Amino acid sequence: MDSLTQIVLGAGVAEAVAGKKMGNKAVLWGAVAGTIPDLDVFLRFFYHPIDAALVHRGFSHSLLFALLIGPFLGFIFYKLYKKKYDLKSWIWLFFLGIVTHPILDMFTNYGTQFLWPFNFRITFNSVFVIDPLYTIPFMVCIIVAMTMNRENPKRKKWNLFGIYYSTSYLLYGVIVKLFILSNATAYFQKDNRIVKNPMVTPMPLTSFYWMILTEDDSNYYVGYKSLFYEFNPSDIDTVKKDKQALYNLKWKGKNYAKQLDFISNGYYTTVQNKDTLRFYDLRFGLTSKLSNQQVNIPVKSFTMVIDNNTVQKTFETFSKDLFKKVTFGKYIHKIISNE
Repeated sequence: MDSLTQIVLGAGVAEAVAGKKMGNKAVLWGAVAGTIPDLDVFLRFFYHPIDAALVHRGFSHSLLFALLIGPFLGFIFYKLYKKKYDLKSWIWLFFLGIVTHPILDMFTNYGTQFLWPFNFRITFNSVFVIDPLYTIPFMVCIIVAMTMNRENPKRKKWNLFGIYYSTSYLLYGVIVKLFILSNATAYFQKDNRIVKNPMVTPMPLTSFYWMILTEDDSNYYVGYKSLFYEFNPSDIDTVKKDKQALYNLKWKGKNYAKQLDFISNGYYTTVQNKDTLRFYDLRFGLTSKLSNQQVNIPVKSFTMVIDNNTVQKTFETFSKDLFKKVTFGKYIHKIISNE
């Protein structure tokens, strides 16, 4: 999830653990704890861009990391505050603030390597990385709680309401995702398409509009399901499938095809134009609905500069045209109406 959401979650958890003892200091340090796992983004400067994508949400988003760093930071702050608050509260504050970060990230489409060193990511694909309906009500509850005296019983109630709301919202997303996934193949059969391997994930900023990604031997098909109206087969986008180009390329003698397949969970294609090859990770969707059909390319890619089947340079890219042509008003209208 985005940094603000992780700050809010860390603050809410810490308030539940130690708010009555520490007051707003618990909220502050909980917010800090909630951001710690994402500090792995600074490691990307020391890695090849593809390796950096694998490092992110790896060890720092694991249960082992929380078990090691939580007690360590708890002990450090116990000493810094000269034992004013008990050690147990400090340890729980930092452990829970850190461990809930990757748990929340599991609900996004990139997931986390929570059981590191085991080499797989846990993902439920049920909430978009930025979702105001998750973050804003939760944040309001915590802000209201912070305005109250730590002894006030209403402070605890406001904070717990935020935690219950946010947890219920995540469970709601899983239920909706499973419902759409169970009907995904049938949606495409309305257009006489025989597809396989459906993947369902929420569209940007909402849990009311979902992308359904499927494939056959030649193409990927991207459909869209709103909770407010029936699936429309005429809305399906088609992306030509081309995976072979990656297997002929070398990066300083190393082929990264398997790593890229792992990153994208197998949902990818490539497009080559002269000396440039783009690897498109289709799990992040296309730009068509966000731009009102003005642009229709995958949102996320790795761009590679190639010379004689050797990659000279690799960098992570997002669709620049999307940010220039995004039309939020029409996008919101598309979420609630198929007119």
